Amino acid sequence: MHIIQEKILQLMDNENIGKMTLRAIGEAIGELNSPQKIKHHLDQLAKNGLIKIDKSKNIIERVKRGIVAGGKMMAVPILGSANCGEALCFGEENFHGNIYISQSLLKNFKNIFAVKVVGQSMNRAKVNKKDAISDGDYVIVDKENKSPQNGDYVLSTIDGMVNVKRFFRDKKNNQIVLFSESTQDFAPIYIAENDFVDYLVNGKVVQVLKKPQEEDMWQDAAGSDTVKHLGNMSKQEYDHYNNL
Repeated sequence: MHIIQEKILQLMDNENIGKMTLRAIGEAIGELNSPQKIKHHLDQLAKNGLIKIDKSKNIIERVKRGIVAGGKMMAVPILGSANCGEALCFGEENFHGNIYISQSLLKNFKNIFAVKVVGQSMNRAKVNKKDAISDGDYVIVDKENKSPQNGDYVLSTIDGMVNVKRFFRDKKNNQIVLFSESTQDFAPIYIAENDFVDYLVNGKVVQVLKKPQEEDMWQDAAGSDTVKHLGNMSKQEYDHYNNL
């Protein structure tokens, strides 16, 4: 997140910036004579789901995490990305906005966050006995579960770098082993007992939100367009052409 956006959010903790001019907001955060810059960063905060802007009522307010008004949707915070290969992505808890999910799609929504996956080293995983973890998917992490059992999938930090792996504590050899489960050949990560201080479990992966396959989206769109141009037809004919 840009430093100006962080300053705006901090200012909102103490001030009703909806009643302030862009120039006044800029002056309050040390950005003098930059109203267009302030407008740009307000727009970015709104685009990322961090604030709501109602210009007609002069209201600018932060979006609260948790259940969205109406009780059907959850605003789950996205805390960056995590690598599924070597621990390559820097693991700061950097708030990247919210992902909005129907409560009916979530198995647990008490204290969770989302992370976007980078890499294919977990594309043969079986989260909840069925879900692989592929590049571009989001994983939902239970931040209260930081004492994983052997075989759990975890989001963890090694020397400040974050990854998703399958956890195994090898008591016999006084080490933790993090396994990949992939169609490719990735070596495990071994952490010795005297290095446990540099290893942190951020939480247990409890769910995978799958990224739609682009080719499937194009096929569905093409099939629908074909059916539209064929005019009236029976259900059997419709199913036939729609599944081509």
